[in-house]
Amino acid sequence: MLSPPRTSAFVIVVGHGAQLLADEGAATQLTKLGARVRTLDLWGDVGAVFDEEPVDAVPRAIVFEAGERPDLAITALRAARRDPRLESTPAIVALPVRQVARLDPGSGFDDFIVVPYVPAELYARIRALEWRNSEFLTEERLKMGGLVIDRAAHEVVLDGRPIPLTAKEFALLAFLATHRGRVFSREALLGRVWGARYDGGARTVDIHVRRLRAKLGRALALETLRGAGYKLCAPSEATEVPRGELVSVSRARSGSARSRRTPR
Repeated sequence: MLSPPRTSAFVIVVGHGAQLLADEGAATQLTKLGARVRTLDLWGDVGAVFDEEPVDAVPRAIVFEAGERPDLAITALRAARRDPRLESTPAIVALPVRQVARLDPGSGFDDFIVVPYVPAELYARIRALEWRNSEFLTEERLKMGGLVIDRAAHEVVLDGRPIPLTAKEFALLAFLATHRGRVFSREALLGRVWGARYDGGARTVDIHVRRLRAKLGRALALETLRGAGYKLCAPSEATEVPRGELVSVSRARSGSARSRRTPR
C-alpha cells in the first residue's frame, strides 16, 4: 500500500451519483491505496466536501469523472474554481480513450487520465501535480511551483525542462527568489548581485529582468514597482496563472536570442 500524506489532506472525486462508488472508480481505487477521499456529485455543492473535514484540511487534487461527457466535467470544474478553497487545487479529468481528442487543452484541467484506471498511475499523477505546485527552500535548492533553482549546481529547471541562464541571470534570479516578498531598488540589486565595484548603470538590472521574464514566462511572478524597484511575489501575493495554458518556453528563448547584446 502506498503511504498517504498527512491525515488532513484528501482527494475529491466528482462524478455521477451512484457511479462514484463503483469498484473500478477513482474513489474506490484511491481508498484502497490509502488515500483519504471525499466524493461529490457533478451537480453537488462543492462546499459540502469540507463539512466534515477539520479546519486545516487541504484538498490534494480533484478527479472529475464524466464518462462520455467531458463538457460536464468542464462545467463542474468551473463551479469548483468559484470556491476560494479550490481555486488552485490541481484538477484531473478521467476520460475514455475515444473522448480524449474532444478535450479542449484550454479547458482548465492540469492533467487527464484514460479510463479504465491503472490505480498506481492515477495515484502517481496526483503526486506529480502536488509536486508541481509545491514550494520549498533549502540551502542548495529552492522550488516555486514548477520552477526549481539549484544553487549548488547553478541550474534552473522549469516543469522538468532545463532553462539556460547566464551567470548574472542566475545570480539575480536566485537572490530575488531567496528574498521573496521584499522590494529591492535597481541600485540595491546592482550592489547585491553585481557587486560594489561594478560601474554599470541601473539599466543593466532592467535588461536582465527582461531576459528572465522572456525565458521563464508566467512562472516568474516578478513585479515592477514604479519608482521603487522589483519584487518577486511571495506565494500569497502571486497572481493566479490561468490553468490549462502552456507557456511556450521555446518561443520565449527565440525572442530572447534576438535581443541585442548587453552588459553581463
